[in-house]
Amino acid sequence: MTILYFCFLLISVLLFFFLVFPFLKVLRSLVAREDLGLVDESVECDFACIITAYKNAEITKPGVQSLLRQNYGRFEIYVVADECDVSNYDLEHEKLTVFRPDPPLRLKAKSIIYAMEHYKRKHEYTLVFDADNLAHPDFLRTINRYVQAGHRAIQGQRTAKNLDTLYACADATGEFYKNYVERYVPYLIGSSAVISGAGMAVESELYRAYLASPEIEQGKHKWKKMLQEDKILQNFLLRRREKIAYAWDAVVYDEKVTTAEQVETQRSRWLFSYFQNLPNSSGLLWRGIRGGNYNQYLFGLITIAPPLFILLFGSGVLLLLGLLIDPRISLLLLIGIATFIGNIFFVLYLSKVPSEIWRALWGIPFFIWNQVTALFKMANPNKNFKHTEHSRSVSIDEVLKQNKE
Repeated sequence: MTILYFCFLLISVLLFFFLVFPFLKVLRSLVAREDLGLVDESVECDFACIITAYKNAEITKPGVQSLLRQNYGRFEIYVVADECDVSNYDLEHEKLTVFRPDPPLRLKAKSIIYAMEHYKRKHEYTLVFDADNLAHPDFLRTINRYVQAGHRAIQGQRTAKNLDTLYACADATGEFYKNYVERYVPYLIGSSAVISGAGMAVESELYRAYLASPEIEQGKHKWKKMLQEDKILQNFLLRRREKIAYAWDAVVYDEKVTTAEQVETQRSRWLFSYFQNLPNSSGLLWRGIRGGNYNQYLFGLITIAPPLFILLFGSGVLLLLGLLIDPRISLLLLIGIATFIGNIFFVLYLSKVPSEIWRALWGIPFFIWNQVTALFKMANPNKNFKHTEHSRSVSIDEVLKQNKE
C-alpha cells in the first residue's frame, strides 16, 4: 500500500507541475522583451518558398498568389504537385516553378527534397508551406528581419483563415493557445519555439543536413508510421544547440478542421506522433540538464508535457481518487486545474483572439471528446491515418478583409 500511495503521490505531483507550468512561463514572459538589435531591412535574403501539395494542386493557387503579392523582392516559389492533375493549372509567373514528380513521392519530406534538388539557384533560406496556406503580404519581409538578426531557424505565426464552424473555432482556440505558450513564450524567455510544420524558415544548408539525417532516411520506409517531419526537424535543430526564433508578426493563414471526423483523423496522427516523440523529448531534457543547456532543457520540458485533454482528464481522475485516498492531493489538483484553465483564458486575452473564439468556447467539450476517440485510432496508423483534405479556396484579400471586420 505504501508503494501504491507513493506512485499515486508522484503522478499527482507531476500532473500538478504540468498544470501550473504554462502559467509560470507566461508570467515570466510578461517581463521579457524581444531584442533583435539593429537590423538593416534594406538587405534582402534570397528565399525559396516550397509549397507541398498531394492529389490537389488547385488548392495551392491562393497561396501562390499570396506569395506573389509579398512586399519583398528576392524569392522563388516551388510547388511540388505530388500525384496531382496539373493540366488546368493556369498560374504562370517568372518566380513560380511547378513540379509533378514521376513516380509519385507520397511523403512531404520527399517533396521538399525534390524541390531543393531542383532549385533555380542557391537560395540562402528555405521556407515550407502547406497546400492550403496563405501568407500575409509582409510575411517574407518580417522573416527577413529575423534572418538579418542572425537567426538560422524561424517559425512564423500560423493562424486560422476560417472560423465558420464550431470545430474550426475550437481548433483555432488550441492553436492560439499553443502559439503563445509553446512558441512565443519559450522564445521570449530564451528557449526555442515549437515548430508548427508550416510557415517556418531554415537556413538552406542546415535544412539539407536535416533532410540527410538518419531519422528522415529511416522515415521514408515507415510510411504513415514515420515521426512527423516538424518534430524530426525541431529535434535535429535542438541537438545542434540551435535556437528556433518565433516571428509573431510573420503571419501565415491555415485552414482549420470543420467536422468531427477531421478532428479524429488529424488528432490521431498528432497523438501518435506525440508518444513516438517522447524518447526524443526526454533525451533533450536530459541533454539540457547534463550539459547545462537552458535551451535544450526548457524545450525538452515543454515537448514532454502531456496533451491538454490527457492532462486535464488524468488530473480529474486522480482528483476523484484523492477524495478517497488523501483529500490534500485532491485540493492540490483542484488548484492546479483551476490555474490551468484560468491560464487558457488569460492567454486568449493576451493573444487578442477574434470574437468568434470567445463565442464558441462552449463547444470545446465536443472537440475534446473527439480527441478522446482519436486515441483509439492510433493502433493502426497505415489504416486510420488519412491525408487531411482542404477545400476552402479563399484569397488573401478575403482573409485580410474578414480579419479587419
